[in-house]
Amino acid sequence: MAKNDTMHATMTHPPKEKPIKNKSTKFTQQDIDLSETPLFFPEGFEKFFIGIYFISLPYIAGLIFQFFYIANGKTELFLSLSEQSSFLLTWTIGYEIIATIILLYIIKMAISFANESRSQTLRQFRRP
Repeated sequence: MAKNDTMHATMTHPPKEKPIKNKSTKFTQQDIDLSETPLFFPEGFEKFFIGIYFISLPYIAGLIFQFFYIANGKTELFLSLSEQSSFLLTWTIGYEIIATIILLYIIKMAISFANESRSQTLRQFRRP
Protein backbone atom coordinates (compact mmCIF):
# COMPACT_ATOMS: atom_id res chain seq x y z
CA MET A 1 0.00 0.00 0.00
CA ALA A 2 2.88 2.37 0.76
CA LYS A 3 4.32 1.79 -2.70
CA ASN A 4 1.08 2.89 -4.32
CA ASP A 5 1.02 6.06 -2.21
CA THR A 6 4.57 7.02 -3.25
CA MET A 7 3.86 6.18 -6.88
CA HIS A 8 0.71 8.30 -6.75
CA ALA A 9 2.65 11.19 -5.17
CA THR A 10 5.35 11.07 -7.84
CA MET A 11 2.80 10.79 -10.61
CA THR A 12 0.80 13.83 -9.46
CA HIS A 13 3.87 16.01 -8.80
CA PRO A 14 6.50 15.41 -11.46
CA PRO A 15 10.02 16.50 -10.54
CA LYS A 16 10.95 20.02 -11.59
CA GLU A 17 13.35 20.11 -14.49
CA LYS A 18 16.03 22.74 -14.93
CA PRO A 19 15.60 24.84 -18.05
CA ILE A 20 17.96 23.80 -20.79
CA LYS A 21 20.42 26.52 -21.71
CA ASN A 22 20.56 27.55 -25.32
CA LYS A 23 23.89 26.30 -26.68
CA SER A 24 24.79 28.97 -29.20
CA THR A 25 27.55 28.58 -31.69
CA LYS A 26 28.85 32.10 -30.97
CA PHE A 27 29.93 33.57 -27.65
CA THR A 28 28.12 36.87 -28.26
CA GLN A 29 24.80 35.14 -29.02
CA GLN A 30 24.44 33.38 -25.68
CA ASP A 31 21.37 34.11 -23.56
CA ILE A 32 21.86 36.20 -20.43
CA ASP A 33 19.87 35.33 -17.33
CA LEU A 34 20.07 37.85 -14.47
CA SER A 35 18.76 35.25 -12.02
CA GLU A 36 22.11 33.45 -12.32
CA THR A 37 24.16 36.53 -11.40
CA PRO A 38 25.88 36.62 -8.03
CA LEU A 39 24.33 40.03 -7.24
CA PHE A 40 20.91 40.43 -5.66
CA PHE A 41 18.27 41.89 -8.01
CA PRO A 42 14.79 41.85 -6.40
CA GLU A 43 11.93 41.92 -8.88
CA GLY A 44 10.78 45.42 -9.70
CA PHE A 45 13.83 47.12 -8.15
CA GLU A 46 16.49 46.05 -10.66
CA LYS A 47 17.41 49.57 -11.78
CA PHE A 48 17.54 50.85 -8.21
CA PHE A 49 19.88 48.07 -7.09
CA ILE A 50 22.08 48.42 -10.19
CA GLY A 51 22.52 52.08 -9.20
CA ILE A 52 23.41 51.11 -5.63
CA TYR A 53 25.89 48.51 -6.85
CA PHE A 54 27.37 50.95 -9.38
CA ILE A 55 28.15 53.44 -6.60
CA SER A 56 28.99 51.21 -3.63
CA LEU A 57 30.98 48.30 -5.10
CA PRO A 58 33.72 50.40 -6.75
CA TYR A 59 33.99 52.58 -3.64
CA ILE A 60 34.41 49.55 -1.39
CA ALA A 61 36.97 48.06 -3.79
CA GLY A 62 38.85 51.39 -3.79
CA LEU A 63 38.86 51.49 0.00
CA ILE A 64 40.16 47.92 0.21
CA PHE A 65 42.89 48.73 -2.35
CA GLN A 66 43.92 51.83 -0.41
CA PHE A 67 43.98 49.97 2.89
CA PHE A 68 45.97 46.93 1.80
CA TYR A 69 48.14 48.21 -1.05
CA ILE A 70 48.79 51.88 -0.35
CA ALA A 71 48.58 51.93 3.47
CA ASN A 72 50.04 48.40 3.86
CA GLY A 73 47.28 47.51 6.32
CA LYS A 74 48.25 50.26 8.80
CA THR A 75 45.17 51.87 10.29
CA GLU A 76 46.76 55.25 11.11
CA LEU A 77 48.10 55.70 7.59
CA PHE A 78 44.81 54.60 6.04
CA LEU A 79 42.81 57.07 8.14
CA SER A 80 45.12 59.92 7.15
CA LEU A 81 44.74 58.87 3.49
CA SER A 82 40.97 58.74 3.74
CA GLU A 83 40.92 62.30 5.12
CA GLN A 84 42.97 63.56 2.18
CA SER A 85 41.43 61.57 -0.69
CA SER A 86 38.02 62.37 -2.06
CA PHE A 87 35.09 60.03 -2.63
CA LEU A 88 35.50 60.35 -6.40
CA LEU A 89 39.19 59.38 -6.33
CA THR A 90 38.49 56.29 -4.21
CA TRP A 91 35.52 55.35 -6.42
CA THR A 92 37.63 55.75 -9.59
CA ILE A 93 40.36 53.47 -8.25
CA GLY A 94 37.78 50.83 -7.34
CA TYR A 95 36.02 51.22 -10.69
CA GLU A 96 39.25 50.54 -12.55
CA ILE A 97 39.94 47.46 -10.41
CA ILE A 98 36.44 46.03 -10.94
CA ALA A 99 36.51 46.85 -14.67
CA THR A 100 39.82 45.01 -15.04
CA ILE A 101 38.50 41.97 -13.18
CA ILE A 102 35.32 41.90 -15.31
CA LEU A 103 37.30 42.23 -18.56
CA LEU A 104 39.63 39.40 -17.54
CA TYR A 105 36.60 37.25 -16.65
CA ILE A 106 34.99 37.96 -20.03
CA ILE A 107 38.21 37.02 -21.82
CA LYS A 108 38.46 33.81 -19.76
CA MET A 109 34.85 32.89 -20.61
CA ALA A 110 35.40 33.58 -24.32
CA ILE A 111 38.52 31.40 -24.37
CA SER A 112 36.77 28.56 -22.53
CA PHE A 113 33.78 28.86 -24.88
CA ALA A 114 36.10 28.68 -27.89
CA ASN A 115 37.82 25.60 -26.43
CA GLU A 116 34.45 23.90 -25.79
CA SER A 117 33.17 24.62 -29.28
CA ARG A 118 36.46 23.45 -30.82
CA SER A 119 36.42 20.22 -28.81
CA GLN A 120 32.84 19.48 -29.92
CA THR A 121 33.81 19.76 -33.58
CA LEU A 122 36.87 17.57 -33.02
CA ARG A 123 34.74 14.85 -31.41
CA GLN A 124 32.46 14.69 -34.44
CA PHE A 125 35.34 13.93 -36.80
CA ARG A 126 35.85 10.21 -37.37
CA ARG A 127 38.50 8.54 -39.39
CA PRO A 128 36.96 6.46 -42.20
